[in-house]
Amino acid sequence: MVCFLMFVACTAPMERPILRYPEPLERLDEKALPSFSDDMTVQSLELAVERSLRYYDRLPGSRILRVGPGRYTVAEMKETLRLFLEILKGPEPWAEKERKITSSFDIYRAAGSGIRATVLFTGYYEPVLKASPTETAEYRYPIYRAPKDLLIVDLEKFRDRYRGERLVARIEKGEVVPYYSREEIDGEGALKGRGLEIAWFPDPVDIFFLHIQGSGKICPVGESCFQVSYALSNGRPYRSIGKYLMDRGRVFPGDMSAQAIKQYLRDNPGELREILHYNESYVFFRTVKEGPVGSLDVPVTAGRSIATDQTIFPKGALAFIRTRKPVLNPEGRIISWRSFSRFVLNQDTGGAITGPGRVDLFCGSGDEAGAVAGYMKEEGELYFLVKKRKGS
Repeated sequence: MVCFLMFVACTAPMERPILRYPEPLERLDEKALPSFSDDMTVQSLELAVERSLRYYDRLPGSRILRVGPGRYTVAEMKETLRLFLEILKGPEPWAEKERKITSSFDIYRAAGSGIRATVLFTGYYEPVLKASPTETAEYRYPIYRAPKDLLIVDLEKFRDRYRGERLVARIEKGEVVPYYSREEIDGEGALKGRGLEIAWFPDPVDIFFLHIQGSGKICPVGESCFQVSYALSNGRPYRSIGKYLMDRGRVFPGDMSAQAIKQYLRDNPGELREILHYNESYVFFRTVKEGPVGSLDVPVTAGRSIATDQTIFPKGALAFIRTRKPVLNPEGRIISWRSFSRFVLNQDTGGAITGPGRVDLFCGSGDEAGAVAGYMKEEGELYFLVKKRKGS
């Protein structure tokens, strides 16, 4: 998750003010519609749609969601997904299904950002990491549950001008102070001895990237694997170590990727603390039964779930993307780039995913997915679909 990017798109949410953008979506007329094609299985799409329906089932049907200039109820968003499933499961050939899609849904295109009004796509994934349930000589680096002394203060309750802003803090000697930074937690042991450790790991670099991804599968030695997901952050600013390395000439921009960052850190252990602690943001985790879990508290689906700025794009909504992805050889190196398009669901968000010109695609679990996610940094197109109202 990289701002130029975190090169490993950041899905762990962060406390930040709600920013206002020009209209992020425009409704297209029939002449401007994209050609709808999909490079993945129908089964994976059905699963992702069902998970968005699960999210909508928890909300009041009358709640309003904004889709560009339009306002739609949760009930209408559910009708959109159910109609799409009905078309998807029909016996017709794809050409007929595409005709039904274009005639049944209003299509909105993301305006993008910058002078070129483009949408930048990055990728994220679920790491699978070996761990120990206790601290050992080899497994010395923990991940933590959310501490009880972490306070979240809604500043809007104090002043209207602070609308959408929250403060993450703690109390020290009767005063409200910022919560501990990454350096204070990992470098100085600010949380050590509180019993907050979920598991211990042999490599602090793996933990750092687990924080960036926001969720992961943990496999303790000799025990069953379990999944962890984002719980809270310390509220400190997210700062890209990829940009830090480029600004100092340690990694060239053309070589930048998640893989390049990891390699530099492992080749230069003497700089490890300096570089990792540059990013003050710190993530606390919770264990989950089903995962990885996105910001809607439903599991995300490999290749079918995207993370966007959910202050401007509708949560859980049906979307369509067109961009490129890397094709890798068995050693994990890029051999080519392949254009693709597919339907996706807007089911996640992230601290580095801000504005109308950013999309983060969930690439799956494990090393292969991590390699694809680490290289992905491509321009593309983003569309949202909503069932047409009668008479429209």
